[in-house]
Amino acid sequence: MKNLLYLLILLSMVSCQNQESPKSNFVEVHKLDFVLNQKPYHFSGANYWYGMNLGAEKSGDRARLIRELDQMQKLGITNLRVLAASEAHEDAKYCVHPALQTAPGVFDEDVFGGLDFLLAEMAKRDMKAIMVLSNYWTWSGGFPQFLEWTGADSIPYPQEPPYSWSIFTSYSCEFYKHQEAQELYKNTVKTIINRKNHITNKIYKNDPTIMSWELANEPRGYDYPAEYRQWLADAAAFIKNLDKNHLVAAGNEGSTNSTDAGVDVILDNQIDYIDYITLHVWPQNWSWFDPNQAEESFQPAMDLAKDYIKSHEAAAIKLNKPMVLEEFGIARDGGDFQENASTVYRDKFYEYFYQVVLDNIKSDGPIQGINFWSYTGEGRAPRPGDFWEKGDPFIGDPPHELQGWYSVYENDESTLNILRNFDKELQNIKK
Repeated sequence: MKNLLYLLILLSMVSCQNQESPKSNFVEVHKLDFVLNQKPYHFSGANYWYGMNLGAEKSGDRARLIRELDQMQKLGITNLRVLAASEAHEDAKYCVHPALQTAPGVFDEDVFGGLDFLLAEMAKRDMKAIMVLSNYWTWSGGFPQFLEWTGADSIPYPQEPPYSWSIFTSYSCEFYKHQEAQELYKNTVKTIINRKNHITNKIYKNDPTIMSWELANEPRGYDYPAEYRQWLADAAAFIKNLDKNHLVAAGNEGSTNSTDAGVDVILDNQIDYIDYITLHVWPQNWSWFDPNQAEESFQPAMDLAKDYIKSHEAAAIKLNKPMVLEEFGIARDGGDFQENASTVYRDKFYEYFYQVVLDNIKSDGPIQGINFWSYTGEGRAPRPGDFWEKGDPFIGDPPHELQGWYSVYENDESTLNILRNFDKELQNIKK
């Protein structure tokens, strides 16, 4: 009997050792590397912010979502950066409709169900999600909507004179000084992280399909850098207290090209609860590149982009944290918004960025993944070069920007071939 008992205990110990640890299937950080199931995790990804809306059973288009996920899977895409929150009252402009949150604490279950469906379908394809929880800009509500809901003046949309981008940024920055608006943010985050997926029955904070939570899309400090960094630290700690499984990132651009944006890649990412660095590069938005003078401006723009990336690689090494090149894009040739316009300069731009990531992976550099902006798949703008309106199809260009600007369609073969080639190289590295 004693020998039998000993044998049972021994078998139990072996069984426990063979079981996956609680953190298996979750992406982790080890110095400059992402790790998944004790192996390096490198990824080819896309921005696919509208996936939640497509997944909604009533207001979305689940058949299109499934087709586009299949398209991306065939391209070797294994990581999607998606909206996990959007806020807008019925009359809000230049933002997503229907929104997840339509009034403080009021969530649209159809849209929430769309996020459930998206995550469930991504899990079937072994894809990971980067979940964006808010926004500095208006296109998903974010900081401006929280401010307006808590009694601030109406949002000064920079698309409408006499307002400007500088007036808008001053408005959005008030979020860092507005406690009530920050409480709305925390309540939103708590609701999402503790959400139980009605399809998989997994609580989001326990779902390994999620790679990370991003505090917001492109938060900037401007006139309040101290308050901004205090918010970064507080928000990251708040999430880590709720969720011990997932990574956290700030979601900002890096140091940007501006000296007055109130951001700094070192200062913003040295916070303990921020696990990895995010990097965005926008040559046209930053006035480095002019598609109407492409021949003259392309190479100088590329030189600036190279220096920018190198400086951020050095920052990541200094902080000993991995980095994701998670937003970059360039217009079609001549700044044309039509879907059939050529993409000669875009393809040159993409080729460089994908090579940078490959070089980093091969040389144990800090850049571990890449998410281009952005996949549009089958979506088409009914009025290319105009703003999105309620009822329009969702495409990769968000509602506050001109439609057709940076979208990559399912038939952009020359651009998609760059992704296919990257995936082949990535698979060879994994071997």
